[in-house]
Amino acid sequence: MIYACHPARKAGSDHNSSSDNNLPLLTANKWKLVELYGKPVDNKINDKEPFLQFLETDSRYSASGGCNGIGGTFTLPGNNRIKFSKGMTTLMACENMEVESGLLEVLETADNYSLAGHTLTLNKARMAPLARFERAE
Repeated sequence: MIYACHPARKAGSDHNSSSDNNLPLLTANKWKLVELYGKPVDNKINDKEPFLQFLETDSRYSASGGCNGIGGTFTLPGNNRIKFSKGMTTLMACENMEVESGLLEVLETADNYSLAGHTLTLNKARMAPLARFERAE
């Protein structure tokens, strides 16, 4: 019998692999949700701006679809791939929940992203973008 030891990797240590240099661009900005599944998103939903923000510390993200606060962790395995893990979500009921439901679905589904100028898109495989964000000023 042959046995081999594989050193354990530190949790979250692969969030910024050497092949993915976009972490500073992602984390330096707050991203305003402007399009969801090809449809424009209003500037305010339930009097709140829908957004996504990446925090380099602990590889965390925070977001809102215009009602609840959404948070969790993300990893960037390289080659513009991304994976979101659910953390917490507040549980308020608001009048308009469609955008929030769509954003939660995007965060569960997206497996890659692209950055072009002031625009961030979250995508699944090579299909049309799931969500488009613009850098908030």
